[in-house]
Amino acid sequence: MKTLVSWSSGKDSAWMVHTLRQRGDEIGALLTTINEPAQRVAMHAVRVEVLKAQAEALGFPLWIVPIPSPCPNEVYEEAMRHVVARAVGEGFTHAAFGDLFLGDIRRYREERLAGSGLTPLFPLFGTDADTPQLARTMIAAGLRARITCLNPKVMDRGFAGREFDTALLDELPASIDPCAERGEFHTCAYAGPMFNHPVAVETGMTVERDGYVFTDLCITPSASSV
Repeated sequence: MKTLVSWSSGKDSAWMVHTLRQRGDEIGALLTTINEPAQRVAMHAVRVEVLKAQAEALGFPLWIVPIPSPCPNEVYEEAMRHVVARAVGEGFTHAAFGDLFLGDIRRYREERLAGSGLTPLFPLFGTDADTPQLARTMIAAGLRARITCLNPKVMDRGFAGREFDTALLDELPASIDPCAERGEFHTCAYAGPMFNHPVAVETGMTVERDGYVFTDLCITPSASSV
């Protein structure tokens, strides 16, 4: 069993890596799609240099798949077909995803991987009733992350750049899933039991574009010069 992990750069992906390691699964590589023009993780808007620092701190090879922005679905699926073929050719048997409870997303992944040679894994799936507890479990275990993107149509812009911690959870409106499974916000994980060492990041500017609010995270200058 050799697993390719779908790595978004966020807290759920980080917790999935922790879960897989606790189970004793072999993780062979991380897979991340990036917005090619911006050189940032798709949706999360995390810089590629931060993404690479995460992979180094986790101790896994990183497979970066550049996609255009906007990206037509057929272009995305063609890119994924190439990734799947590469993974099968390199002996991977499974692909792991950090989805929590959205059944349509799970079915989409299962359908696309059917007959491909890769078996989909959903180590965190089925926690829809327990995401408030899951969020607090992550934090209590030492997972550290910050909000890098949020949808201002569903939550206040003031949450942009906030630490994913118990204070944040206490302030979130009841309409917001604490793990943001419906896309209310996205995070960048930088420390926790899944990392061999923390990723040294600092919070930069917050901007609004394309209907979302983004907060930049940068590698701290002292860390990048070591």
